[in-house]
Amino acid sequence: MFERFTTDARNAVVEAQIVARQAGSPTIDTRHVLVALAEPDGAARDALEDVGVGATELARRLRADIAAGGLDGQALASLGIDLDAVRRQADAVFGAGALERAARPSRAGHLPFVAEAKKTLELALREAVRLHASAIDGNFLLLGVLRCSGCAAESELRRALAEAGSNPASLRTAIERRVSAARSA
Repeated sequence: MFERFTTDARNAVVEAQIVARQAGSPTIDTRHVLVALAEPDGAARDALEDVGVGATELARRLRADIAAGGLDGQALASLGIDLDAVRRQADAVFGAGALERAARPSRAGHLPFVAEAKKTLELALREAVRLHASAIDGNFLLLGVLRCSGCAAESELRRALAEAGSNPASLRTAIERRVSAARSA
């Protein structure tokens, strides 16, 4: 499958590993993949912006979610714990990012993809086949995220689309137009 990946898609896979490593994550999940698609210039970022999604803001929110390390600020608040205050205090005492560093030990070597991130890559391949594309670029990876029902990145992507006054069908249509135009060129 990877032999069909364009430079754009290969870079996204490499960047997902970098995003995960920077966050101290032991694995690569779909949020890391979506950050890697939204941050750099490329096909996926262009498609997001075509439908009004601020790719930079989406990536920022995803990075914040990743950095929270699964700590649910709202759940903690219901117990009277202010996660932001705890984070500020830990940063003041132990340095910036202390809570995140303590929660995630650093890991050397290759980081594995979790099952739903692997599924996203498989769904990208299926989208490329469906649209008769000879190569898989960031557009197809973005469609893979969109099709990965129930994964964290898909939820964030749908939320960003709704906030932009758009929807998954509009994103799919925008990507399909781009793929068709690239094939005609």
